Amino acid sequence: MLAYILRRLLLVVPTLFGILLVNFVVVQAAPGGPIEKILAELTGTGAGATARLTGGGAGSETGPLPAAQQAQGGGPAGIYRGAQGLPPELIAQLERQFGFDRPAHERFLKMLWDYLRFDFGTSYFRDRTVIELVLEKMPVSISLGVWTTLLTYLVSIPLGIAKAVRDGTRFDVWTSGVIVVGYAIPSFLFALLLIVLFAGGSYWQIFPLRGLVSDHFWELSWPERILDYLWHMVLPISAMVVGSFATLTMLTKNSFLEEINKQYVITARAKGLSPRRVLYGHVFRNAMLIVIAGFPSAFVGMLFTGALLIEIIFSLDGLGLLGYEAALNRDYPLMFGTLYIFTLLGLLMKIVSDLTYVVVDPRIDFEARTA
Repeated sequence: MLAYILRRLLLVVPTLFGILLVNFVVVQAAPGGPIEKILAELTGTGAGATARLTGGGAGSETGPLPAAQQAQGGGPAGIYRGAQGLPPELIAQLERQFGFDRPAHERFLKMLWDYLRFDFGTSYFRDRTVIELVLEKMPVSISLGVWTTLLTYLVSIPLGIAKAVRDGTRFDVWTSGVIVVGYAIPSFLFALLLIVLFAGGSYWQIFPLRGLVSDHFWELSWPERILDYLWHMVLPISAMVVGSFATLTMLTKNSFLEEINKQYVITARAKGLSPRRVLYGHVFRNAMLIVIAGFPSAFVGMLFTGALLIEIIFSLDGLGLLGYEAALNRDYPLMFGTLYIFTLLGLLMKIVSDLTYVVVDPRIDFEARTA
């Protein structure tokens, strides 16, 4: 098992390198960049000009335009649209400030070396380190990820088991209908419905509309703080959970149905064991293997993805909104720093998932499978 873990850890390195390289090349070819953003502000064209500018960016800086477009400007100012009329010295100073005066391969190699030392640099437009910004936004994303994942598992697993035991009954049919409807409703649309109904939109003012906690949170006692925090979490968590339990519920049901129809279950019943003993003493461990083992990666996925619209609707300043603003502002240190952190965590969680298989069922031997 130790050799298997070591091989998986070694495989993380080329996988992470490939992901960073692909994203570096894609961003290099994308229009816009931090210099164009600054030039748009200097010339009064504002943030709206960013979408019309034709620079490129990669890693921590933009790339040059095609030669035909460079020739139109004739000099450093000609490389960036919107730089006409500005002194070339200013453009050159901006390039040195952001590190854009070096070739793309040098920038990429420097980025890799910095990331190996977990030096993610400083945000271009926030004047704070990437690590500080990520840690600041973590409480919101952790709150959304933890509660959504836990509630999803707490609802899906018992419901999936009940549907498997009552397969084909009226209970199975109507719960499947509820699951399909919940899965079909987009989380952001359900969030708007909750606001209209329960956050003072048109009917009842029961739950708060915005923020993770109240403005007077630190003036409350500890029990009141916990209650205030949970009260703020009700609507956003409900919006995220409504469509997330469908896949896990059906996975649990199908996994139990497959095990229930196997020969060892028939033999256990023939020996006179009670249905409950057969279900939880024999079927449960085998059926839950795939469900429980996917928990680590499911948590990471819930933590770092899919919460952008929920954060915007409920004014929650988390990692989803941070990543969106970084992409919008071409804040490359923040974009690639968070990409590196989240990808590394995701790859490590895949290894943890494999280890969870062994914990749930010690009969699994990855060494034997790879031999």
